[in-house]
Amino acid sequence: MTRWVIPVVIALTTAVGLGGVAHAAPPPPPNPSDAEISAGRQQADAKAAHVGELTGRLTDAEARLRELTDEVAFKLELANKARVDLETAQGEADRARRDADGARVEADAAARAVEDARVRLDEFAAASYEQGSLVGSVSAYFGATSPQDLLARAQLLQAVSESSLDALDDVERTRAEQANKDSAARAALDLADRKQAAADQAARDADAARTTAVLAQEGQAAAARGLQDDKTRVEGELDQALHAVEGLEGQRAQYDRWLDDKRREDEEAARLAALAAAAAPQAPRPPVVSAPSGTGVETVVARALAQLGVRYSWGGGNYDGPTVGIRDGGVGDAHGDYYSVGFDCSGLMMYAFAGVGVYLSHYSGYQYNAGRKVPLSQARRGDMLFWGPGGGTHVALYLGDGMMVEAPYSGSHVRVAPVRYGGIMPYATRLL
Repeated sequence: MTRWVIPVVIALTTAVGLGGVAHAAPPPPPNPSDAEISAGRQQADAKAAHVGELTGRLTDAEARLRELTDEVAFKLELANKARVDLETAQGEADRARRDADGARVEADAAARAVEDARVRLDEFAAASYEQGSLVGSVSAYFGATSPQDLLARAQLLQAVSESSLDALDDVERTRAEQANKDSAARAALDLADRKQAAADQAARDADAARTTAVLAQEGQAAAARGLQDDKTRVEGELDQALHAVEGLEGQRAQYDRWLDDKRREDEEAARLAALAAAAAPQAPRPPVVSAPSGTGVETVVARALAQLGVRYSWGGGNYDGPTVGIRDGGVGDAHGDYYSVGFDCSGLMMYAFAGVGVYLSHYSGYQYNAGRKVPLSQARRGDMLFWGPGGGTHVALYLGDGMMVEAPYSGSHVRVAPVRYGGIMPYATRLL
């Protein structure tokens, strides 16, 4: 016994001494409290929720901006139409004015021709009278009111050639036609002036509407830019908050590693001390083998993927599979979710995790707090991803490589899709 005990003791003593020098744990690093880490996470969650809110508002603002932009384009076209109509009305008025002026000139010329004809007849009658004829005057011819006047008219008819009377009739008829033409031209001019006035008013109204639409669009564009600036600023604050909480979590992880090193060092020292005290060799201990963790994860993933193509039903799904949805008083009802069998987002998670004995509540906000929070950058296959304040808007199962499986919204179905990072919570929830 003496021959082998002494070397063992020397060896143990040397090992303890060397171990104490080579593996001594450094001084403990900073260890932030749970309250500090929780406060950091809450701040990051609040910033993420604010980013999600601003993202929604910005989406609405940009949609309204697109509507106003389309409206401006429409108003511009209406203004162009009004200007074209005004030019057409002005052209018609100008033509009507020229026609009226021409008709007036022709009517005046016809009136003068009639007067000239009357004068020539009066001169003829006067000449006949001077030569002893009793034909009377043209006045008697046109306005006879007695037998004597009629006799004078008859004598005049005998004295005046048939061609002269016909010429007078033609001149009178032409005068009447020109007078009618002048009247019609004046009426057309009046109508054209009214059309021009109406077109001019329509052009002014169209220009005013266009100006109003442009101002509304510019105001909406400014509002959208303001929201984008706010979103960018809050995203910066979120990034800072995430870095801060990741720093705290990093310190905690470093402290935990220090504790593990310290514990292993203490355990090793205790084991060697026990060996030295017993002065006897100890049988080697078998290594500790951890059970594989991927089996449960793959069960969850497989159960979720088995439901691909199953329709979305708001309130649908439980631990056993898809169920009839319930009324939501809105979009879900419009798609008939309340009488269709399927899953909503949290119902799909209930079914997937029930396969490994994890029974979740049918609300994504509760599911968000059901397990350990891990930074989004450290998310693994089988973790749950969340959107909206407190994770209460949507949940999906992360598949890895930037992909996820989800029951997205009414009118859709269970699908695999790329991870959407707009409005996503900064932490994933890990149950396995």
